[in-house]
Amino acid sequence: MIRSSRRGNRRLAAVTLAITASMFLASCADSGSSSSGGESAESGSALKIGMVNEQTDPGTPTKGGTLTFSGYSAVTTLDPAKSQAAGSAGGSELGAIYDVLVRYDGVQQKFVPQLAESLEPSSDTKSWTLKLRDGVTFSDGTPFDSKAVAASLTRYVTNRGPSSAVWAAKVASMDTPDATTVVFNLSSPWTGIQSMLAAGPGMIVSPTAQQGETFTPIGAGAFTLEKFSPNEELLLAARPDYYGGAPNVDKLKLISIVGAQATADALKTGGIDATYIRTLAPILDLINNGNPGFLDIPSLGYIANVNMAEGRPGSDLRVRQAMALAIDPETLNTRVNNGQGLPGQVIFQDTSRWHNDVAPIGLDAAKAKELLDAAKADGYDGKITYLAMQEPTAQATALGVQAMLNAVGFDAQIEYVTGAADLIKRMYVDHNYDMSSAAVSVPEADPFERLYSSLKSTSPNNTIGFSDAQMDTLIDQLGVATTDADKKAVLAKIQERANETVPWQVWGNVPQIDVWNENVHGVKLNIDGMVLFDEAWKN
Repeated sequence: MIRSSRRGNRRLAAVTLAITASMFLASCADSGSSSSGGESAESGSALKIGMVNEQTDPGTPTKGGTLTFSGYSAVTTLDPAKSQAAGSAGGSELGAIYDVLVRYDGVQQKFVPQLAESLEPSSDTKSWTLKLRDGVTFSDGTPFDSKAVAASLTRYVTNRGPSSAVWAAKVASMDTPDATTVVFNLSSPWTGIQSMLAAGPGMIVSPTAQQGETFTPIGAGAFTLEKFSPNEELLLAARPDYYGGAPNVDKLKLISIVGAQATADALKTGGIDATYIRTLAPILDLINNGNPGFLDIPSLGYIANVNMAEGRPGSDLRVRQAMALAIDPETLNTRVNNGQGLPGQVIFQDTSRWHNDVAPIGLDAAKAKELLDAAKADGYDGKITYLAMQEPTAQATALGVQAMLNAVGFDAQIEYVTGAADLIKRMYVDHNYDMSSAAVSVPEADPFERLYSSLKSTSPNNTIGFSDAQMDTLIDQLGVATTDADKKAVLAKIQERANETVPWQVWGNVPQIDVWNENVHGVKLNIDGMVLFDEAWKN
């Protein structure tokens, strides 16, 4: 439960691309990020989820000024129904305009109210009652009431937002008995509604925002749009009538610097005030530099997608099993991360609260060769192509994978493309690939939505073509589990089934960090690497 403790066809393809591309972008530079880490660098294996370089009590907030934040990727849309809102994909930027109904506090590991006053489940968690705060309005003065919330959520589903398939499967109806109450009637028990209302669906769009084909970003957040140059800069101005009082900073300048090390350098020199980074070496650099922040380690951050479409090598389970048994994550970590990464074959490593004791599929070159030989006896020629970008760290991963596959009898070739856009199109639009690196990036808050999107046979975001009746049943069981203990029990069974069916090639995790300079305070954590700036300030 959440109670307030503070004041105050084509369209589907486009959204499917949005979610899968954001997952890919969250991995393309990071999973193969070479670490320069010298003698003083902290070992990647020592990284833990939580605050780093915690700040002491900063005193009374200072008013005024501009806070500059460099996001992971440039913002291309201001419509929450067209973006997979996450720290790696414009979620913090959109949150500044729209806010969220609830947010996830990664330190406390619980959901807390934001624009909502409370969110309470029924005893069987088949309905949830949302109470809205008093005094909240949209930036154009439109009332922020229950009908507006219900209308925004309906719009999100109608426009097939990235999480709409899960929402539609779980939420049977919404009631608005009064202006401050929304009741969500569910088709089955579900706690994941909290994570939904902390992310894209919980970014409520004003009823006045959509006029015909024209969309204007009007939300109830702490900032309003002043200037938007897609792929370049987003400039936001503080709202003096924000429900909790005007934000401390006058403006937010939201940009995206190309390159994680360049971004880290800009933070250290004061060129920016805060940032989100998913690359190991700069993360270690900033931690060693004393920068405060929150380090997170989402699960399934360093994997390979294998195309399971008919006629592709990956459609044969024996081929996928042979690959998993042949590719050593520790070897990749040595080649790519100088041994400082977070290698592993399980879905949830011991850094995760969802970790279980189920052993991974393991490494066995002899068994890999045996499985491959059996596939060859049935007509498979042993050829497989690994798709990679022409970028040093991506090349290091590709060469390592190629060597280990060829060592057990594959004829693995590497095909290079010039950049991320080409790779995304090949993988997620054309499905013209055999194998390539990717990420699912399962948040610690709740693993259901991302696993559903990736593994459920009916999910529009299941882009690898994985289909398994037993896994579908397990995903459904995870969706109705209401306690952490019950969820962990199902997740252990999902790991067991994943060992048998090999939906991905799992190589480890990639840390991510929301990090700022020592003179920045009041940044609030949210789910999936997102942060909020309504209480942020600089001294």
